[in-house]
Amino acid sequence: MKNKNILSSLSLAILISLTGVVAPNAVAASSPAAEQAEPEKGPHRGRMLREGDFAIELSIFETGVPPEFRVWATNEGQPIDPAKVSLNVKLIRLGDGTDDINFNAQGDFLRGDMVIYEPHSFVVAIEATYQGKKYNWRYDNFEGRTTIEQAVADAMEINTEIAGPATIHQTIPAYGKLSLPVGAKRNIAARFDGEITKLHVNFGEIVKKGQTLFTVESNESLKPYVIKAPINGVITQLFANAGEQTNGKTLLTITNFNRHIAKLAVYPSDYSKVKLETPVTLNVEGHEETLAGQVSFIEPSVRDDQARIVWVELADGLFSEGSFVKADIEIATIDVPLAVKRVGLQGFRDFTVVYAKVGEQYEVRMLELGRAGGEWIEVLGGLKAGTEYVTDNSYILKADIEKSGASHDH
Repeated sequence: MKNKNILSSLSLAILISLTGVVAPNAVAASSPAAEQAEPEKGPHRGRMLREGDFAIELSIFETGVPPEFRVWATNEGQPIDPAKVSLNVKLIRLGDGTDDINFNAQGDFLRGDMVIYEPHSFVVAIEATYQGKKYNWRYDNFEGRTTIEQAVADAMEINTEIAGPATIHQTIPAYGKLSLPVGAKRNIAARFDGEITKLHVNFGEIVKKGQTLFTVESNESLKPYVIKAPINGVITQLFANAGEQTNGKTLLTITNFNRHIAKLAVYPSDYSKVKLETPVTLNVEGHEETLAGQVSFIEPSVRDDQARIVWVELADGLFSEGSFVKADIEIATIDVPLAVKRVGLQGFRDFTVVYAKVGEQYEVRMLELGRAGGEWIEVLGGLKAGTEYVTDNSYILKADIEKSGASHDH
């Protein structure tokens, strides 16, 4: 049967690899948990464990206190003084070691000396001693756990990383348009009025600084002189031709498109967060690549909508004036000792979780989260550094666990 299951899973993996399609009834091809009869519950809604006339009821109690074990013992159905029972419970966790819990008598029950942290998923090993006789029980109490063969996980592109330190870049969004910098457009006129005897360039032509644009015969001296390009650029307007008088008018316009300025709107709540040389990442509409720059100027006045305009220079001639820009302006850079990628986060009960991977088993880790920025989010609790956790396609695990109906057993 085991070989048959492996072959079935591998066949599914090959099918996925070749077609990219997962059959609706094959969601994650995980190993289903064996169905078990519902365990017997005691009067305190805990799990009943029996051997002969001796029995204990083991319950996770969390009303008004952090989760802890409480145990009631009976013999021949009658309550036993808890001080006469010696009890130890070991919780064997997936990849995270073992919790060793001892008990002390309190009222009519035994109380564990350790908080039972989430997830409440472990192998439970119990050893009790009463009247010189030892009693042992062992059972699985799993939740948020599933098994997926590695070949299937690879085919489904379930990727993992190791949780550890990261640099969080906190940003604010900003929007604007591309403009040309001051001096990018030059209107060319003749120094002395005269007749244009020769036009050396055409509309749309690329010219270099120092290149001859016109030859003009002066009306006063009747001597020819040349007008040269003051900058590199493109002839974007042409108003004169050979045989015409200059008459002090603009003859042509040269525009240099090698640099653009993204002018971004920043609103009052964020004024104080943006400084000169603040790093910025930008996306220009119509271009897939993400660009990097920094704030080069902050306009002192505000617009009618109270936005201040910040400038970011782009040294690239492939853009067009007026193009829309979406940007993220960095307001803080924070090194944190432990972080996970946002893409791996999923919801589980009332928690935000990632899925830890141990061998071919995956299990939820309930997270206490801190600061966020970019692709990273800080972890303050619930996950140990060095844990391998799922990043891409973690939703497959969520769906598989929900399908299995793993419960939170108290």
